[in-house]
Amino acid sequence: MNALPVDAARFRRVFRRHPAGVVVITVDSEAGPAGFTATSLTSVSAQPPSVSFGISARSSTWPHVRDAGSVVVNFLGAHQEGLARRFATSGLDRFAAPTRWRRLAGGEPVLDGVTGWLRAEVRSLIPVGDHHLVLAQVVETDLREGSAPLLYHDGRYHSIQDYRT
Repeated sequence: MNALPVDAARFRRVFRRHPAGVVVITVDSEAGPAGFTATSLTSVSAQPPSVSFGISARSSTWPHVRDAGSVVVNFLGAHQEGLARRFATSGLDRFAAPTRWRRLAGGEPVLDGVTGWLRAEVRSLIPVGDHHLVLAQVVETDLREGSAPLLYHDGRYHSIQDYRT
């Protein structure tokens, strides 16, 4: 096996081969709801319950995340590829129909029909290269059992059933 130097294109190719769960991060920073599709969600700690995710500094959602005190992590089911694509597309109102959503008691937007969600309070914003790492403490959850998750692998969306033999 020949090791090659790491450039941005090769780095992206390597991580395209790493399957990841798909979530939509939603926020409301007083400028209205905003959100984006992410595959970078990580469980950081069980005590206190904490997560992290990355967001590009060039993302139109970054200023909303930067200014928000809390975020909602919406876990997508295998049947929600359209929702993942919608929140990954720039230049459109991601919360307009056909997107169905509502606000939690604190005003944060949560998507209807997701397999679950976490509400988390932002604790740290750490600049890392051309992205920011967001660390957040989970304060509320709502998870559904029995729904297959939406996965992202090699530039395409999948479900766990896609890999069963």
